[in-house]
Amino acid sequence: MNTAKDQEALLIAVIEDEEHLAHGLLFNLQAEGYRTHHESDGDAALEYLLHADDAIAAVVLDCMLPGRDGVEIVRALREAQRYTPVLMLTARSRPEEVLEGLEAGADDYLAKPFDLSILLVRIKSLLRRTAWQRNHVAATTETASSAMASPEYHFNHRTIRFEELELVAPNRTTHLTVMEADLLRYLTERVGQIVSRKEILEQVWRVHEDTDTRAIDNFIVRLRRYIEDDPAHPQHLLTVRGVGYRFLANP
Repeated sequence: MNTAKDQEALLIAVIEDEEHLAHGLLFNLQAEGYRTHHESDGDAALEYLLHADDAIAAVVLDCMLPGRDGVEIVRALREAQRYTPVLMLTARSRPEEVLEGLEAGADDYLAKPFDLSILLVRIKSLLRRTAWQRNHVAATTETASSAMASPEYHFNHRTIRFEELELVAPNRTTHLTVMEADLLRYLTERVGQIVSRKEILEQVWRVHEDTDTRAIDNFIVRLRRYIEDDPAHPQHLLTVRGVGYRFLANP
């Protein structure tokens, strides 16, 4: 468990326009030893996140904001190749926000109303994942034969590096969000099996409410751009009409 001393240099950006909730988040994060920065407007928040002088360890981002909304903000960050972990706050009555946020590049989500202790655990989990990635990259830079090499999956001249959150193809390396990596791991561990949309919602993204599954289809379209030679005619990530998807390593 991290101590306040361990966390004192870490900066958490809180983007939330509900004043009472923002104050509660800031108070509790500061009590845990984090530094904080608060924005309540979407446009101002994006400007800060893109140009902050200090390194931001994680972002707590409300989905509904004046100005740009949370989905637009996280999408703009990823397009600018800013991969700071993002925990998105969503309205419980709008589960579609969850998939919109994950599709845009958020790393995790929490539905309102939530317990502050759960939010703190989620933040610590994202920070641990980031630290593991950093430590692994440092270790493998020192020695190419390191025994700490992370789990990888190889297919069609591509390598998914789950711990580094990246997919290496012949001509490019694509950064993955935590949720993208989790879905690819789930699919590759079930090669040849049909995975339903409901299973993806519940087992990978922890969404247990009625949700418009078109958001999943849009998410899959993006993954195909990463892993297929011809995304319009997929060979690896196949649609099973009316059910879900199936991954084939060697079609």
